[in-house]
Parts: sequence; structure tokens; C-alpha cells
Amino acid sequence: MDIYEEIVRLRQQGRKGALATITNVRGSIPSFETAKMLVRDDGSIAGTIGGGCVEAEVWQAAREIIQTEKPRTLNFNLNNNPKYDSGLVCGGTLEVFIEPVLPVSTLYIFGAGHVAWSLYKVARIAGFEIVVTDDRESYANRERFPEARDIYADEYEQVMAQLAPPENSYIVIVTRGHRDDMRVLRWAVDTQARYIGMIGSQRKTIAIYKELEKEGIAPEKLTRVYAPVGINIGSITPEEIAVSIVAEMIAIRRNSETPLPHMKSVKASEMLAKDSTQQIG
Repeated sequence: MDIYEEIVRLRQQGRKGALATITNVRGSIPSFETAKMLVRDDGSIAGTIGGGCVEAEVWQAAREIIQTEKPRTLNFNLNNNPKYDSGLVCGGTLEVFIEPVLPVSTLYIFGAGHVAWSLYKVARIAGFEIVVTDDRESYANRERFPEARDIYADEYEQVMAQLAPPENSYIVIVTRGHRDDMRVLRWAVDTQARYIGMIGSQRKTIAIYKELEKEGIAPEKLTRVYAPVGINIGSITPEEIAVSIVAEMIAIRRNSETPLPHMKSVKASEMLAKDSTQQIG
């Protein structure tokens, strides 16, 4: 099996993995430099780096790297540790680099106006595949979004019934009105998408959350939503807003350890109460 072809196949299926490569060798080891082993997200293996306890430790580390999505280098000294004695004539040291193999991230943009167009441009540069949906064919078309993977110009419910965003997908809701935003968000919170963002002020967000909760949407589902969408950088123009949104998505994609501003629905009631107090005052 060709490991590189298997990596392509894995990514096309929207699956994860980790690739282990021997990057440095000193002395005698039961393999060769640049030997590779692919560990898939289900734990199965393609290729080998020599077998034995070394390979078992690399497999375990690869499983962790699939979860964290962060690369790691492991060093093994086969001279001084008896647990690596596989009965083979070897006694060197080796370095193994393990890197995550990730599927292409797909961004589903709902709305095709000015912000959506800028978001499409910036997200493409950042390596996202783009799917655009709008109920206006004059906006959602190949002329405006020439490099989008898919473009849908139809009623949102009709399109959403056809879509099943996988775990590595991102959804950004930037339609032309509150009603359409709410329609899309109602669907989005039940998807497997890794990220859901919705444009608008906190007041608008609270109003939509309140309406959805009245419909029976569990508050816990709304905690997944990043709204107002994007990192707060004082953005005003569509281009600046797009940069703030893509920056937030990158932070999620890279498992950034820096906390992101995230208005959770569990706080929505407090904000509503505060808003009501301000109105009464």
C-alpha cells in the first residue's frame, strides 16, 4: 500500500490520522531512516517503522496526536533500555517525528452578500474549502464565487436538507436578515460542525436565542455558537469582519490555547436581565 495515496484517501473521506517518520538514526536499528507509518483515526496502521516496543509507543503517541492535532518528536535509545530488545541485532538511537493528518476544512457560508464575499476570499487564502448558500441567484453564483466548491441558490430549507456538515466543517451565518439567520441557526446546532458562528449584535443574538429556546431548542446546543461572530478587533468593514471571523476559525482549527470570546447561551438570560434593567432605568 502506498502511504501517500492512503493519506489522500483518508483526507478525502474527511477522516484524521497521524504520520510517523524516522527522521534521524544513529547506529543499528530494525528499520531505516525515512521509514513511515500511518495511524488512522480508528487505530489501524499502514506501513511500519520497524515493529516492536518502539512502534507500539509511536502508535500510542499517534493516537494522542490525532486528538490534539499537534505534532511531536519522540527519541528512542535502543542501547540502554532492555524493553526495546526485540531479539534483533540492533543497538542504535532513532528520532521519530509524528505529525497529524487532517482532512480539508470546509466552510459553509450562509448568505452571499458583502461580508460573505470577503469571508470567501480570506477563508480561501487560509486553506478552507468553501460552500456558499443564498436564496438569491443574483448573489450565489459562480461569477461571484469562482473557486467555491459548491454554490446553492435556493431556499435555505431546501439546501440544508441536502447538507450534512462533518466534524471538520465550519458554519458561518451571514444572511441578510434576522429571520433567515434564525432559520439557519436552528438547523446548524444539530449538525456535527466544529464551529458555528453568527453575525450580529449581542442584542440580536439574545433575541434569536430566546426565540429558539421558546421553540424547544435546548440551551446547551446554543453554547456551541460563536456570536457575535469573530474575534473582537474593532472590525467595521466587510473585509475587516472577514479577517476577524477567519482568525477565530483558525484558532479553533489549531486548538489555540488562548481563550476566545464566546457568548454562551447559558449567559444569555443574565444578559437579557441586564438588558431589561437598562431599558427600565
